[in-house]
Amino acid sequence: MNKKNNYITKKGLKKLTDELDQLIKVERPELTKVIAWAAANGDRSENADYIYGKKKLREIDRRLRFLTKRVEAANVVEPTQVTSDKVLFGATVEVMDETLAKKTYSIVGADELDTAKNYISWKSPIGAALLGKEVGDSIVVNTPKGELELEILKIEYIDLDT
Repeated sequence: MNKKNNYITKKGLKKLTDELDQLIKVERPELTKVIAWAAANGDRSENADYIYGKKKLREIDRRLRFLTKRVEAANVVEPTQVTSDKVLFGATVEVMDETLAKKTYSIVGADELDTAKNYISWKSPIGAALLGKEVGDSIVVNTPKGELELEILKIEYIDLDT
């Protein structure tokens, strides 16, 4: 997989475009009204509404640029359409560690991370190590807590609740 692509699921892309729409259509216009009102009140150098509004506007514009780039670079992959015996983007993989504890990871895009659901990026150490592997393969991943050895028990491509 090309590290420059923004691999993402259709649901993940929808979340990005929804946030983009919210910022463009709601938050930014409301904030520009507040800034215009604050600017009309006179001295801008000590006007907290104006100063804070301009700062918040810069933050929104920065987020808009970021989201626009991510959406433009999006390479949508729908996990339910993938048919492979190997771990690819969108796979949900059941693994077992050296203590025989089982864990399930779903390989998603960098914009879709959710540790509570065990959604990991395909660029993360575990995600990258799993890519291209098959059931029965073992991998060793360097983590902040040390090496982690995992054996792949099951690979499936299911609809993710991202």
